[in-house]
Amino acid sequence: MFSKKTYTERRRILKEKVGKGLILFFGNDESSMNYADNTYHFRQDSNFLYYFGIQHPGLAAIIDIENDNEIIFGDDYTIDDIVFMGPKPTIAERAGLCGVANALPVAKLGEELDRFRKMGTKIHFLPLYRPEAKIRLHELLGIAPRDVSTTFSVDLVKAIVSQREIKTEEEIAQLNQAVDVTVDMHVAAMRFTKPGMTEAQVAAEIQRIALAAGGNISFPVIATKNGQTLHNHYHGNILKEGDLFLIDAGFENAMCYAGDLSSTIPVSKKFTPVQREIYQLTLDSHQAAIDAAQLNKPFKNVHIAASKTIFEGLKAMGLTKGNADDAFEAGAHALFFPCGTGHMMGLDVHDMEDLGEVWVGYEGKPKSTQFGLKSLRMAKPLQPGHVFTIEPGIYFIPELMDLWRSQNKFNEFINWEAVNKYRDFGGIRNEEDFVMTENGLQLLGKPKPKTVEEIEAIRNEFA
Repeated sequence: MFSKKTYTERRRILKEKVGKGLILFFGNDESSMNYADNTYHFRQDSNFLYYFGIQHPGLAAIIDIENDNEIIFGDDYTIDDIVFMGPKPTIAERAGLCGVANALPVAKLGEELDRFRKMGTKIHFLPLYRPEAKIRLHELLGIAPRDVSTTFSVDLVKAIVSQREIKTEEEIAQLNQAVDVTVDMHVAAMRFTKPGMTEAQVAAEIQRIALAAGGNISFPVIATKNGQTLHNHYHGNILKEGDLFLIDAGFENAMCYAGDLSSTIPVSKKFTPVQREIYQLTLDSHQAAIDAAQLNKPFKNVHIAASKTIFEGLKAMGLTKGNADDAFEAGAHALFFPCGTGHMMGLDVHDMEDLGEVWVGYEGKPKSTQFGLKSLRMAKPLQPGHVFTIEPGIYFIPELMDLWRSQNKFNEFINWEAVNKYRDFGGIRNEEDFVMTENGLQLLGKPKPKTVEEIEAIRNEFA
């Protein structure tokens, strides 16, 4: 945990931003895999962590803004629990560590909420993502799970986004540490990967580094020879000479701050000439995106710069044609780059995504509905303290190629015969993490090997 002062100050600011009413937070419960006592790895809700810092299941909290009162609700372990789990701090002791003076059993939460409802107090709650939390809300406030998406407090969401999006110095320190270990995970994979291995063997090595560093992975490891599938979690293929291998993995540290990096390496000791050419183009687009990330300028500019660089580079190779500006406006670039260039990062690898991308990345403005552009998670102006990823890529997706070609789509921008020759190429992505400062963009963590020369040096030494 951070200091008591950190959490007390965070809640004070939140109360000022929301203004009046009662704020209700649900922590996460344990989640069973196949029977009650066999649970998945517990991870506390990030909003609960941000304001209370307690990694413990089954908690809830209320903040009474007008009366400046806070209560954490939870049940202490019984002797039966202690026999299996050992002695643990009481809920009151845990509450005291984050500056909350009052702790009550979970059974008292309903009584407290009923008291405020009878007084006509507005109860603010978030757009819940866990089914069990929606059920608890229904039991406590009578709001059906299907209605949560239309009845959550927009005022609370906007207040939390405006607070959590600006990372403090102590948060940046945590993020730097998380990214440092993430780099170690990627370098280990670059050194470990050999022809004849399964993808699963490399994924296991990546996760080993995370666990050994005292944390966990920040999302399920992507380690695949089929990089054209953007979120490919299948690990059953055998790696062979000539394959490209895409790795997307991140570390979550003990404080639950995340890193998120992507790398693409040859399974052989060197890239083939074609792989090298397209890999270098992804690096060019990556640098164009970095150059476009400017203080007070929209993150959408970053995405546009990456997309146009990819289109122009492929035009030099004979795969595309026409004006890059026109191609981007039409959405033709999305044949090769059908996702966004980055997202916010912090306590969540996609920071605050549970609160809604329209609020986190678009300041309440509507998102594009165009294929590709609609996947851009962030478009708003960059402010000091914003932490985000930059991760353009080039993907040759046979199913998308065949669909658009059969529809005679973008014939004015795409040389279909030339593109078809790359249908088995796969995909390439590089990703780094950054913080915006008053003095411009700053890389988080130590540099990750990414140039052709750096990658091939590692592959030649260890492959």
